[in-house]
Amino acid sequence: MTQSSFGIQAIEVSMSIQGNPFVIYPTVLWDEQEVILVDTGLPGQVELIRAAFEKASVPFDKLTKIIITHQDRDHIGSLPELARLFGEQMQILAHEIAVPFLSGKVPLVKSKTHAEPVHVDVVLHDGDVLPYAGGIKVVFSPGHTPDHTSLYHIPSKTLIAGDALTAQDGVLQSFNPAFTPDQTTALQSITKFQALELDRVIAYHGGICTDDLQAHLETIVTAPQTEQTK
Repeated sequence: MTQSSFGIQAIEVSMSIQGNPFVIYPTVLWDEQEVILVDTGLPGQVELIRAAFEKASVPFDKLTKIIITHQDRDHIGSLPELARLFGEQMQILAHEIAVPFLSGKVPLVKSKTHAEPVHVDVVLHDGDVLPYAGGIKVVFSPGHTPDHTSLYHIPSKTLIAGDALTAQDGVLQSFNPAFTPDQTTALQSITKFQALELDRVIAYHGGICTDDLQAHLETIVTAPQTEQTK
């Protein structure tokens, strides 16, 4: 973290669920004033997140902001615990459509249960540019959920895709159709990524991709709908 005045890094959080390995890739961004975490894993994973920060040489105790890409449990699970742990030191940021879900006012779309309430300090909108870590652009990308939002780190040309895209063995792939109720809208969201200059994509499920990104995006958006739903 000391090598540059700002930066971005995917952190790997590994766990076992019902005996099966499960790996997620939250993202950490920083500058001289802020340490920002994008998404928080499942409930009870604060210590795993802390360990991932330490492995990445980013000071966990300096965390100042959490940005939530969307309401799914594996993205918001440890958010309430982190909010309690850091208190007023930390702000929560989320898209305006996510706010009633995160506040517990309406049930989550997929589980139909209410999230443990948290207060969203900063409400995001499509096209906002956040003045952190050299600049982060908000890219509203619904489909996987109605509130799904991706982030574009301008200096590094990195797309933090959340679940709008996936990856396998470093190859960029489409969303997971089993967990994407509105696939037509999800594909429309992916077309927005084609307008970005991309050197890297971080998929929450699959990790970092750097090769042939625009070619893969073109393949995804031009594939017949039947292929997307296999």
